[in-house]
Amino acid sequence: MPRSRRLTALAWFAVLTGSAATPIRLHPKNPHYFEFRGQAVALITSGEHYGAVINGGFDYHRYLDTLAKDELNLTRLFGGSYIEIPGQSFGIRRNDLAPGAGNFIAPWVRTGDKFDLDQWNPDYFRRYRDFIGEAGKRGIVVEVTLFSSHYQEAHWKLSPFNSANNINGTNAIDWKELHTLRNGNILAWQERYARKLVHEAGDFDNVIFEIQNEPWSDRGELASVVNPYLQAPARDRYPNSIDLADKLSMEWQARVAGWIADEDRLHGHLIAQNYANFGFPVKELAPEAKIVNFHYAYPWAVDENYGLGTAIGYDETGFLGQDDLTYLRQAWNFMMAGGSAFDALDYSFSVGHEDGSDAAPNGPGGGSATLRRELGILSKFLNGLPLADLTPDRRVVKHAAGGYARALSTPNSEYAIYFDGDGPLEVTLILVPGNYGGEVTDIVTGAKTPIAFRTTGEKTLDVRGGTALRLARI
Repeated sequence: MPRSRRLTALAWFAVLTGSAATPIRLHPKNPHYFEFRGQAVALITSGEHYGAVINGGFDYHRYLDTLAKDELNLTRLFGGSYIEIPGQSFGIRRNDLAPGAGNFIAPWVRTGDKFDLDQWNPDYFRRYRDFIGEAGKRGIVVEVTLFSSHYQEAHWKLSPFNSANNINGTNAIDWKELHTLRNGNILAWQERYARKLVHEAGDFDNVIFEIQNEPWSDRGELASVVNPYLQAPARDRYPNSIDLADKLSMEWQARVAGWIADEDRLHGHLIAQNYANFGFPVKELAPEAKIVNFHYAYPWAVDENYGLGTAIGYDETGFLGQDDLTYLRQAWNFMMAGGSAFDALDYSFSVGHEDGSDAAPNGPGGGSATLRRELGILSKFLNGLPLADLTPDRRVVKHAAGGYARALSTPNSEYAIYFDGDGPLEVTLILVPGNYGGEVTDIVTGAKTPIAFRTTGEKTLDVRGGTALRLARI
């Protein structure tokens, strides 16, 4: 059985009996990777649009089987505090996060056509726990995202916390204050909801809790720009702006992180904080947050934050069309910079296409069986390395003529180098003198070509862009 799908005897006992095992954690030797069921792992996936549990029409068993087939080991899940509009939100035609009529399975029961925030929905929690458990059987980690920005008032009008949609008399607020400490009595129901989801997942070892999705989208402050040479106002707007959540948002996020940690104090699951789009040197995190997530990230998100000594995740792709290679190159560049997790947003998953076979245009991003297979190649490449000993290496590649190179290595022993570019590249390596052997992997096909040589210190290789070299001193 492939390494990424093996389970230790302890893990199988936990799965079969429902007893608690040690949750996924930062690797004690190298906190830029994870320790999961006794193995050092990097997390790689191309997953559905986060409605697998709340959308009653979605067959998540079929979905999880699809991820497992390509040895992908991560999925993201929204908890139910936010949903989208069918056929409208973000141009997504068939949106898992926009359940059709009668298919929204919320954490709360309905009284007539409204929610009762004081009563939990047993159907939801059966589905929630089953999803996490079934993912665990397949070696898949679930990042449970408790809250999300709402982006527009039309989404707020669908929220169970909106006073028009519940019988509990929640305060009528400006929707941009929902995720602040100024949201009136809604805060108490947010706390009950967050604690309940954390409590229900406490016995599972394959769970990470994320505080909020894209908090800068509702309460953003311009921190920097990708290209400063653009003219205003386009320079300071998405997709060129780098935005951070404002002070009110950060205070609220810190409160939620405290709820999670307190409710989960007997288990100690990891907490992730979604920090910015693209990348930015982190200024402030909730003290309990151990994973820093970026959306639409550049590799410099890792470069600028590697010194934090914690996991750095690429939490969502998108808005770059349907070309698989675009997202595959993003994944290799980010992970080979020293990233910890890569999560592609895969629009080929939809109701009725839980095997990821929805090939018609369906949103602003990519996703396909081909991309999942190719990301599986990356997953196997990374998880076949001695991750606990690897760090980014800026020295080993002296020059990559006509392309770009990103390298990870163990001290003067083993190297993993990704070559990004088109066509042939001439690469000069600086190595300790000696004999070397390894293989070159084509990132699209997975084909491997053996390589062996002796060097007195500097070695020039002819390679092609879109390949990865694994090399060891022998």
